[in-house]
Amino acid sequence: MKKIKVLVADDQELTREGLRIVLEKFEDMEVIDAVRNGTEVIRSVHRQQPDVILMDIRMPGMDGVTCTRIIKENYPDIRIIVLTTFDDDEYVFNALRDGASGYLLKGISVMELAEAIRKVNSGSAMINPDIATKVLAFFSEMAKNSFSIQVNREMIGEIGETERAIIRLISRGYSNKEIAAELNFSEGTIRNYLSTILCKLGLRDRTQLAIWAVQPDGRSGAQECLGIRNVPE
Repeated sequence: MKKIKVLVADDQELTREGLRIVLEKFEDMEVIDAVRNGTEVIRSVHRQQPDVILMDIRMPGMDGVTCTRIIKENYPDIRIIVLTTFDDDEYVFNALRDGASGYLLKGISVMELAEAIRKVNSGSAMINPDIATKVLAFFSEMAKNSFSIQVNREMIGEIGETERAIIRLISRGYSNKEIAAELNFSEGTIRNYLSTILCKLGLRDRTQLAIWAVQPDGRSGAQECLGIRNVPE
């Protein structure tokens, strides 16, 4: 069995070593390194090539948001879970905007954390339920103001009806499992559809897709073309 290689980044030694101990109890995981700031993360990634990084936000020197951006620019296949005690809106948005696959608060259980690692390693996204609504609201607000995601409008016409339905559900915060249940597909089928959607639109991940989908009409054409305004609750 191929183990998931995990890198832990946290400025508190007790937290770093605690995460190492609990995660290595799972047969499918290996903690390859535990470091104290973003600079050390980058050095370790260059040497170790982890699958998943557990990234603290507030670290001395280089913080977790800056580090996330640098890692995703240079190693786009590495998954990053922001793991923090803070649920600050700006940190949430910036980390996810820059490529984090998950944002979890440190109060979650060990089993929940392990499951989140497995899910993001397989390509899903994980957001702590306590802040999921806040994240979506913040995406929408930021999209109205200074930040936008652009796609080739000609490619929007290549999006089929099922793909449009998936995008609408992603824009409302649904997970792959929830989308599969809603549309009567398997999770694997939804993952395949999502990969095709991202390829067609030239987007990096489902976070960019969610931001694009909630942008006001006129900025990207998303709502007009997908009919998001008319989706029943």
